[in-house]
Amino acid sequence: MTVNPASGVPPTPALLVIDMQNTLVAIAHRASATVAAVAGLRARARAAGAPVVFAQQQDEELEPGTDGWRIVPELAPAVGDTVVPKAAPDSFLGTELDAVLRARGVTEVVVTGFATEICVESTARQALSRGYDVVLVADGHTTSVRPAASGRYAAPEESVAHHNEIYRNLRFPGRRVRVLPAAEVDFGRGAASYGPVAAFPG
Repeated sequence: MTVNPASGVPPTPALLVIDMQNTLVAIAHRASATVAAVAGLRARARAAGAPVVFAQQQDEELEPGTDGWRIVPELAPAVGDTVVPKAAPDSFLGTELDAVLRARGVTEVVVTGFATEICVESTARQALSRGYDVVLVADGHTTSVRPAASGRYAAPEESVAHHNEIYRNLRFPGRRVRVLPAAEVDFGRGAASYGPVAAFPG
């Protein structure tokens, strides 16, 4: 496991899966490949005993209990996973996410999900501001499919590549920021300890 040069100790990672819900994945660029990458990460995180945390958007378009609000079946939370409801792009804002991570001794957040420029970006920056190291999974985040005539938005593949490049070059005092493909993410070898699926109120 890599040691953080800022602290001199190995990180304690958690996998964070943001807004991988039916309605959102249905409009996502490279949806199947992104879901598969995240599913593989979750399996490895669980095998290593690393926490798996889902941030789940709920609002007037994603009403709790509806099919569109549910996390996609391939990633449906299982025993030991934690689900944190949220109502803003920043998964930490007004939620229990920070408390959940700190209770588990997490020092590094492995960030995946939807959408690259909004919830993924907002959450990754906030993680850094709150004292966590960040791994942005290069092939584990995505954004919406956009027609060429949809204004001045960058094309999906360009947006994902753009944010990956920003994080490859981002310097944040006292933090380690990395961009890794899913295949290279290392959760270490912690002892697995799983209880019921935990859900926290928004």
